[in-house]
Amino acid sequence: MKGLELTVTMVVWTAVMWYTCEGNCDLNPVILVPGSGGNQLEARLTDEYEPPSQLCGERYPLFKERGGWFRLWFRPALLLAPFTQCFAHRMMLYYNPLIDDYDNTPGVETRVPCFGSTRSLLYLDPHFKRATLYMEPLVKALKHLGYVDSETLFGAPYDFRYGLAADGHPSRVGTKFLEDLKNLIEKASISNGGKPVILVSHSLGGLFVLQLLNRNPPSWRKQFIKHFVALSTPWGGAVQESRNLASGYTLRAPLVDPLLVRDQQRSSESNLWLMPSPKVFGGLPLVVTENATYTANDVAQFLNDIGFSEAIDLYKSRIAPLVEKLPAPEVPVTCIFGSGVRTPETLFYDESGFDKQPEIMYGDGDGTVNMVSLAALQSEWADLKNQSLKTVRVEGASHLSMLRDAKGVKRVVKEIKDILGITSDISMM
Repeated sequence: MKGLELTVTMVVWTAVMWYTCEGNCDLNPVILVPGSGGNQLEARLTDEYEPPSQLCGERYPLFKERGGWFRLWFRPALLLAPFTQCFAHRMMLYYNPLIDDYDNTPGVETRVPCFGSTRSLLYLDPHFKRATLYMEPLVKALKHLGYVDSETLFGAPYDFRYGLAADGHPSRVGTKFLEDLKNLIEKASISNGGKPVILVSHSLGGLFVLQLLNRNPPSWRKQFIKHFVALSTPWGGAVQESRNLASGYTLRAPLVDPLLVRDQQRSSESNLWLMPSPKVFGGLPLVVTENATYTANDVAQFLNDIGFSEAIDLYKSRIAPLVEKLPAPEVPVTCIFGSGVRTPETLFYDESGFDKQPEIMYGDGDGTVNMVSLAALQSEWADLKNQSLKTVRVEGASHLSMLRDAKGVKRVVKEIKDILGITSDISMM
């Protein structure tokens, strides 16, 4: 009887392991890299913090975690004008010329929760899941393929206010993120039997990933990267960023004055990185006033004229050299982006100046990023023999719906299944 019991046990164990491997063992690990504003940020205040008003003192918000930590991004209260000021002040970055780098508002410490997990990418506020939905539908679809959070599926959240800088200039926070992402890639691969990783980025995340790949040797890329899937990536920036810096932008939130957040948006290192690049936008008219027409070749003059002259040298020295080229990483790349959505193409300001929101002429894109930027790699890498590139347009998909709506998510997962060699039709939603 004992021999029979042992045989039955072994058969059952083999069946369980076979079933488990059907769902997991053939999957290359996937790492999700969000876009700007695509993950939660936490903060706490120190004695050094000087609030802009009594309301913004250390007692706000009332409820904090152990150690005084609270969610800085995102909180619905920031949509109410008195609290918008608190949010903007705490989110500000400051450039320090003594160290040639950016830092937080004095007295504000920040951290990124749940690095390595997808938890902080699902919703920007877990108490308002429907209103702050981000990557949850895509994560859910990947789990239907057999992916498991923190085992075969990973998240790489970061402080999206910070960016990267050209050679010779430090970018402490952005560079640390690239180091953390590289370590996560290696650990994900090693913990999954040495299988190379599929990187799936959204928006700004794609620019970070491309920088990571090109800052590491071909041997490393060959060993650890199977594929790079870039969703809705602004390879050459976006006209919308010109609006952010000139007039402020609140995603059409009705109760918030854009001027309340303009200084904060100007302070963001990554927003300078997302300005339309001359390489991609060339001489296209982007901003028109009564006295001037600005193209991507006129960013320095534009910054001066909107009253943001302190950013001119930063743009010229730290950003312009960074966006001069789009070097191919020589790993397979798939770009997926929406099209057919009205996207700001030219901004028109009247005699009221930049404190008033512009009139807008729209063109093709995904509602946030212009088509010329989304599709930039097609022409840039067209003649490169060592670079595999596939582009997929999803008609009617907006910048965010690629992650949230069934049509966009289905197409993203289809491409991942093709990369994995999965041909069966698996329900995703």
